[in-house]
Amino acid sequence: MNTIYKLSLAVVAGILMLSSSCKKDDPVIPHEEELITTLIYTLTPVAGGTAVEMTFRDLDGDGGNAPVITGGTLQANTVYNGSLKLLNESEAPAEDITEEIEEEDHHHQFFFSVAGGLEMDISYADQDSDGRPLGLLTTVDAGNVSSGQLTITLRHEPNKSAAGVADGDITNAGGETDIEVTFDVDIE
Repeated sequence: MNTIYKLSLAVVAGILMLSSSCKKDDPVIPHEEELITTLIYTLTPVAGGTAVEMTFRDLDGDGGNAPVITGGTLQANTVYNGSLKLLNESEAPAEDITEEIEEEDHHHQFFFSVAGGLEMDISYADQDSDGRPLGLLTTVDAGNVSSGQLTITLRHEPNKSAAGVADGDITNAGGETDIEVTFDVDIE
């Protein structure tokens, strides 16, 4: 009887273990990178005037047709408020990726670099939920007459506490580049 009792306990324990191991858990869904087909950088003069809109559109994503990139012309010695909008226009209606970046702000940061003699300073005008720079909103100081390139890079999961990253230096940021766009810019 002792053997039958032990065998019964073993069978019951096995059934309990089997039933708990077969329990359906919530599926693990990895973070999928969103398709960003469109980036719009709108610069509005602080003192009033006409806004400048720089756009990048690549409606078929990587490969296929070349993207359409439209730079901009800014007024010399003028301060602008900048705002970024990112979309996935391969869907109808277009998906606003900006909302996802705002919701996951601590996992994102934009970086801005100027080259080719362009006299432009860009500073962050917004922060993530941890008080670190995000870059959806900026302040742009267009300096003297000049021309060059402005590159905007969005990094996913950068190391925001690395040296220089809070100041906009991408060198130590790490993470993955979600989008990088270079605009031709003139300051007149």
